[in-house]
Amino acid sequence: MTSGATSPQPGPEPGPDHSGAPEKRRQRQPFAFRRHRFTVTGILDYLFFLFGGASSTWLAMLILFKGFSLGWWQVLTLLVFWVVVSYLALPRLHRILSQIYVPNYFIGRARTSDGLLGDPVNLAWRGDETQIHHAMKAAGWILADGITPASTWEIIRSTLTRTSYPKAPVSPLLLFGRRQDFAYQQEVDGDPGQRHHVRFWKCPTGWMLPGGHEADWLAAGTYDKSVGISLFTLQFTHKIEENTDVERDYIVETVASADDAIVVQHIQDFSTGYHSRNGGGDAIITDGDLPIIEVTEVATDESDSPDRLELALDATQIYADARSVREVTKTLWHKRPLQTVVGAALVLVLLIFQAWDVLGTVLDWDGLRTEVVDYSADIGALGDELATQIAAGALIGLSLLIGCLQVIASISVFRGSNRARLWILTLSTVSVIVSMTNYFTGNRDLATNMYALTTIAMQVAVLLSLSSDSSRLFTRFSTAELRAERQDRALED
Repeated sequence: MTSGATSPQPGPEPGPDHSGAPEKRRQRQPFAFRRHRFTVTGILDYLFFLFGGASSTWLAMLILFKGFSLGWWQVLTLLVFWVVVSYLALPRLHRILSQIYVPNYFIGRARTSDGLLGDPVNLAWRGDETQIHHAMKAAGWILADGITPASTWEIIRSTLTRTSYPKAPVSPLLLFGRRQDFAYQQEVDGDPGQRHHVRFWKCPTGWMLPGGHEADWLAAGTYDKSVGISLFTLQFTHKIEENTDVERDYIVETVASADDAIVVQHIQDFSTGYHSRNGGGDAIITDGDLPIIEVTEVATDESDSPDRLELALDATQIYADARSVREVTKTLWHKRPLQTVVGAALVLVLLIFQAWDVLGTVLDWDGLRTEVVDYSADIGALGDELATQIAAGALIGLSLLIGCLQVIASISVFRGSNRARLWILTLSTVSVIVSMTNYFTGNRDLATNMYALTTIAMQVAVLLSLSSDSSRLFTRFSTAELRAERQDRALED
């Protein structure tokens, strides 16, 4: 049932629990974001983060300016320029700027992975996770899939073919510095472009809503009305209905009507009513009211236990009381962030390009000999042929050494080595600088320019992937887990 509107007073007095014993009021505990400590690793990460943004922006400008000289290829160049700007340059630029001017505390708004203000937080919940799952499923809501390469491809396919995908994933939004723990949705008429959906975040231990209101979970419910282009990032995304209060009330109505054990408290004027835009540039209108849905009396069963491996991989802050390092790492081993997988894979792809370059240099024997002879007059005593053979051997040997190191580093990053990640970022930074410098020297044909731009783009993508928050946190926790295991073994010995 649903209670009437109330003024923003503290929540109702706790009643007895299922055992008959009086329930103790949750003790309020101090909550604060941890301040960053300046370390060598942290400074390096920040520099790589900034350089990734600068190099992606420079790459976009390079592609645009180069496209003016390509004739009818300009159409393809503009398409590539849009991809680089919307999926590489703008997200990192927003991420850098939002760290400066977007507040990093609760203001009733989620944040996008790029750091922009996202959807309004318009629901609060009291109860266990299993009780929320039971209540949502009983109300006809479907648990959304996590974001994986398979689910990403499936939602693209379903959107293009207009076929149903009831468990389609929702994009990550951040609250308390981490992405949603899970999300529910209802597809409308089998159209993946239109759906009701709501994201859930577990509140940190001891945290309370402004005004002292207790809540175990917060949620953001919005209605996707179509698929379009984001106003701020130019990416394809879902466009939401601007009156988010309608979706908020719809969620409350469906859940409360499905189970009489659910009680809803409305806090009127919890926040100031406002007009704004979310991270995709969609207009938002809300009156500022906040329903608190209490599901503490909902009976659950084994089917309500979540079968998922989720973790806040895009977090900007980690709370010491959330999970132990060992628990976090166990989850990470089973679900690596996509950015880490992409970065490690691109390193291996770049090895193929490097091997092709070395092979082309060695096969062009006359050209190599000319370069060797022109490099120094001191090789005259060795003879042109012998000097060229020595240079070719050194080039192949050095390439094999670097290639082996990159393979080892790529595998190590995939397994969670922070040192290997920093080594690859350093090598990628040097490679981007050298490649961009070489790009502007000498005259090249169209094919050579396209090849050079492709390698630069992949090097920039490696920088962006492995300098992301997801990759940084993955390797950081994995490294901490390895240290903990070594300490355990040392104590046992």
